[in-house]
Amino acid sequence: MRNNLIFISLSVLLCNTSCKRGHEQKEEEVKFLVTSSLKKDTMITRDYVCQIHAIQHIEMRALEKGYLEKIYVDEGQFVKKGDMMFKIMPLIYNAELQKAQAEADFAEIEYQNTKQLSEKNVVSPNELALMKAKLDKAKAELSMAQIHLQFTDIRAPFDGIMDHFQVRLGSLIDEGDLLTTLSDNSEMWVYFNVPELEYLNYKSHTTEENLLKVNLLMANNQLFKYQGQVSAIEADFNNETGNIAFRATFPNPDKLLRHGETGNIQMGIPIKDAIIIPQKATYEILEKKYVFVVDKSDVVHSREIVIASEMPDIYIIKEGLKENERILLEGIRKVKDGDKITFTYEDPKTVLPKLRVYVE
Repeated sequence: MRNNLIFISLSVLLCNTSCKRGHEQKEEEVKFLVTSSLKKDTMITRDYVCQIHAIQHIEMRALEKGYLEKIYVDEGQFVKKGDMMFKIMPLIYNAELQKAQAEADFAEIEYQNTKQLSEKNVVSPNELALMKAKLDKAKAELSMAQIHLQFTDIRAPFDGIMDHFQVRLGSLIDEGDLLTTLSDNSEMWVYFNVPELEYLNYKSHTTEENLLKVNLLMANNQLFKYQGQVSAIEADFNNETGNIAFRATFPNPDKLLRHGETGNIQMGIPIKDAIIIPQKATYEILEKKYVFVVDKSDVVHSREIVIASEMPDIYIIKEGLKENERILLEGIRKVKDGDKITFTYEDPKTVLPKLRVYVE
């Protein structure tokens, strides 16, 4: 009986030893995937809150006073250049024109009579010159009366869309009163503010012949289907915010965009010599990000990194990693600081294109 117990104990011990060695051998056979940080010029996408303006947006004001006699258009209507919009009662200006015409005719007769007398040496040349000046003055007053009468007809100065009326039919209007506004939205100017650092990056990578293309994310979170391009940058930085205003021009053939809308400009910002790693190579502890760096002895070390910018599936590193440093890509949760690992190395130029989204 005792011999049997000894035999069983030895068998259990041998089995445990064998299983333990098999487990250790299995752990040793685990291989991790390692890549390295990549240094390259890249482009990141930034969002900027923007204000959308019509390329022309003006106030239509009365140039003469009087009663508003006619309104030829409606709110929101598209009008063409030269179309009649409003008419101010022209009676007083018609009367002024007739008076000025009569005075001009009278001055013309006086001048012609004086000219005939001057040719016969009946009157002096000075008297003829005086009549000529009187005639010129009468003609100038006639022209002024014609202009005042024309000002009672208010026409569209360009193709555009009417805004709401500030006056109604029959309103008593004074000179300079606001009637409505008119917007030409065939093209749109979109204004947004850019920080100084990103402005410098932009200027160092673009020329007047190679203007940067931008996208517009509208208020409904849909991308406007036409691309715009940066067409102007203001002269001065805002000392309080450190920003400078950019202006992008967008075509608007469908007239979808209107003056006063808001949205977000999506602009690609070039970054020179950026250090890039996949996001999945990182882990987070107390809102700080870390990677496992693999040293020359194939030992992993936890290291904190600082993120400069983020793109889908990719981080651009500000601090913590240099070019070509090896980092653990897969199996992050299976190791701890100081572990020696067996791994397969994959070049980052092969790894990055396999990510879900990768921007060259």
